[in-house]
Amino acid sequence: MRVVRWTLAVLSVVLVAAIGVWLWYRQASLPEHEGTLRVLSLARPVQIARDDAGVPTITAQTEADALFALGFAHAQDRLWQIEFNRRIGQGRIAEIVGPAGVDTDRFLRTVGIYRQAQAIAHGFDPETGALVEAYCAGINAYLDGHHDLPPAEFLLLRAPYPEHWVPADVVAWTLMMAWDLSAEAMRNELQRLRLSARFSMAEIDDFLPLWDESAPRTADYVALYRQLGLPGHTLSDQTQQLVRRLPELGFAASQGEGSNNWVVAGSRTISGRPLLANDPHLGLSSPSVWYFARLKAPGLDVFGATLPGVPFVVLGRNAHVAWGFTTTYADTQDLYLERVDPDHPDRYQTPEGSAPFETRAETIQVRGGDPVSLTVRSTRHGPVISGALAAADAALPTDGSPRGYVLALRWASLEAGDTTLRAFRAMNYAADTRQLDSALRGVTLIVQNVVFAGDDGHIGFRVVGRVPLRRPDNDLYGLVPSPGWDERYDWQGWIAPDELPRSLDPPQGVIVTANQKITPPGYRPFLTMEWKAPYRARRIEQLVLAVPRHDVASFERIQADVTSLAAREMMRALSATEPATAVGRAALQRLRAWDGAMRADAPEPLIYQAWVRRLKELIFDDDLGPLAADLVEPVPLTAALLGVLTGRAHARNWCDDAGAPDRHIDCLALAAAALDQAAGELAHEAGDLDRLRWGWRHAAVFEHRPFSSVPLLRRWFEQRVAHPGDGDTINVGVLRLKGERPFETRAAASLRIIYDMSSNDAPGVWMFGPGQSGNPFSSQYGDLLEAWSKVRYRPIGQPAHPALTLTLKPFAR
Repeated sequence: MRVVRWTLAVLSVVLVAAIGVWLWYRQASLPEHEGTLRVLSLARPVQIARDDAGVPTITAQTEADALFALGFAHAQDRLWQIEFNRRIGQGRIAEIVGPAGVDTDRFLRTVGIYRQAQAIAHGFDPETGALVEAYCAGINAYLDGHHDLPPAEFLLLRAPYPEHWVPADVVAWTLMMAWDLSAEAMRNELQRLRLSARFSMAEIDDFLPLWDESAPRTADYVALYRQLGLPGHTLSDQTQQLVRRLPELGFAASQGEGSNNWVVAGSRTISGRPLLANDPHLGLSSPSVWYFARLKAPGLDVFGATLPGVPFVVLGRNAHVAWGFTTTYADTQDLYLERVDPDHPDRYQTPEGSAPFETRAETIQVRGGDPVSLTVRSTRHGPVISGALAAADAALPTDGSPRGYVLALRWASLEAGDTTLRAFRAMNYAADTRQLDSALRGVTLIVQNVVFAGDDGHIGFRVVGRVPLRRPDNDLYGLVPSPGWDERYDWQGWIAPDELPRSLDPPQGVIVTANQKITPPGYRPFLTMEWKAPYRARRIEQLVLAVPRHDVASFERIQADVTSLAAREMMRALSATEPATAVGRAALQRLRAWDGAMRADAPEPLIYQAWVRRLKELIFDDDLGPLAADLVEPVPLTAALLGVLTGRAHARNWCDDAGAPDRHIDCLALAAAALDQAAGELAHEAGDLDRLRWGWRHAAVFEHRPFSSVPLLRRWFEQRVAHPGDGDTINVGVLRLKGERPFETRAAASLRIIYDMSSNDAPGVWMFGPGQSGNPFSSQYGDLLEAWSKVRYRPIGQPAHPALTLTLKPFAR
């Protein structure tokens, strides 16, 4: 008993000590937000006044000092995030996570993200370069002199303390932003390449229909690939392995299915001045990809969303103008089939004859493993991505013609001459819509639909970014990998900024972009064929036009709308379904009376999505075979299903059983079987259809990098909340309809913001989730999550009584 008592006593002491250490660390790891700190490299004192949500108002005597303080604040509140993001851009993840990071590093080294970042930083004009240096100096001042303990991620991973920041680190993260906002073009090319091994081009068009009825007809690429002796699965399987993880690298924009923005003129508002709304749809993360801040210096007063690791406000407003972005989905990436010289494997075919591959050596340091050496090959088009994984080369057969081809990537953001950061700065300073419109012409890395408004009463729209100019005889239009030796598929430069779609003060007083086709009839030159579904844009237009005069409150209601026009259209196509079971009939009765609203507290959205998921499996999985798990996703699925159900998709009878082609199966019979199965499973799980709730299954998951992939740590770092909507609603919640949790969303509105140009005293409202802090021990790590999920807002403006004020002062010399 004495031994037992001593053991219990020791365990009690250890437990108390552990709790004490934990409580001490929890407090000691939080940054200093109040008081005075003396720091290196600062010219004059700066005040950082944070409100109760942790959003800073930075007041400085110069712009450089304001950006210095922004860098300092980013490091205080998001140190792990900016360090992990920087390592992504550098291709150095394996140094802290070990062999699991090698594939990511290999791909990013192959693409050359950090090499391009260094080239862009080297080409900065002196003024932009000095301001980016000031921002980096702010981060470095925190690294050199802070008194906080490092965030928990550094301790748990035993990661080294961050190195000093340099301008190339800033540019690398803007390039990752550009990658995530453009990489869908490459993914789609690979997808069609894979499908071409099993289907005709007409069948692929059924499965991946375009939302542009006026799109030009491409050449028969399936016949071309067969002519080349190229079975589509060989090249695409190798490369599919490396792109499968790409949505996780930066913003996860490819998971987000676009964004919404709209603006109305004063003729349509109660105040008589414009209103503008924006909600970018990106991958949800803990912490957010955004960091809200207000920057004040002589001639500068701008509020909005910044990117940790990047200076300037990217989405926001100043005293005179406001702007919002959505992705255009212009095709800025082309894949090329490069034919390797069979006698000289270090050379490839060009229109002028054989040419050598350019090569460079890279070494990836791996924690807990041997360094990985990599030889990167490039062609006249860009990096060869086929060698970006060892498994890629292993996937090529030992004989046959496919061994003679590799895939090379040309991407607009890898070209010389970027001025995006200079343009962001000019946007922050714009004094009217004319100046803002001029500044937007300098945005080159990303192609975006920008709507803008000013207190001068003007509203406008402009597509910004570098879009390749393709030849008139390019008959593949960047939709699939093109023969690299045929010069008609080469780019011919860039579409001039003022030749891209734009508008100023349209007569109707409304501009809406939600990734739908935004080019007018007959528009040339070519931007893309792969516009997104028009459902969100149509719903926004319906709600905007339904109200004669708008105010901030009416815009808030539009951003909260969860009515799915796609679901309504699908239900019309499925209305004649005749389920065989009682539970199937009860489910159908509910859905026939349903208005298509994806409310979190309703059962119908869950019944509908479960039905669509099962119907997808019954219609397409037998045709797709092993490709089904990778290629079937809900967004193109809506169009494909509607095509099959309405008879528009008729290249084959998709509803027949591919294993028994002689047996005719009616599509509505499959729909009835799918509903019987889906409703039966849901009723069995819940006990009754009445008990189902969409929000239970449709949680919004804010993933943490990298601890969402570690089960023991996930619950401490990852955050989730019940969420309405789906991929086709204004209040979006994209789902994948596959995997263990098919109805969860990991991509939604990364922020919501509304600008009122009638007043600088009440300039608008904003909200994002989960919170401003990146420290899981902070009360501001997830304090905005519930408000975000319920579409509530905070007012834009400097708080009358800031919660905490920190003054940065230079060291006395």
